[in-house]
Amino acid sequence: MRGTGSRSPTGKGREVTRYCFRLQVRPDLLGEYTARHAAVWPEMLQALRASGWQHYSIFAAPDGTVIGYVEAASLAAAQQAMARTEVNARWQQDMARFFTGLGGAPADEGFELLDEIFNLDDQLADQRPQER
Repeated sequence: MRGTGSRSPTGKGREVTRYCFRLQVRPDLLGEYTARHAAVWPEMLQALRASGWQHYSIFAAPDGTVIGYVEAASLAAAQQAMARTEVNARWQQDMARFFTGLGGAPADEGFELLDEIFNLDDQLADQRPQER
């Protein structure tokens, strides 16, 4: 896992970190992968939320490149919390056949973190005059 997240205030007195990651899905299975994510198991959705995953989205390109975006106080803590759930073990096992290039690692541990290089809100906030 390479890359780092970018800290951002939530407006509620706490900070979260934005994370973006990349995975590779077999192009011949992309349609099925997409369909599976249109109906994620309710208990998986609840486990993700309870584990600290926020504003989680997945995007896909026709070649099978998958980009994920998630916010969390700590991605490592959110991953560890998910690793302790039975539903995540079932989901990762069920989804393993879709991915390439993970060297046997589950997708939620084997993805490549990407570096954020631009954020509009952060730059606009940096340009605001300092309040006195």
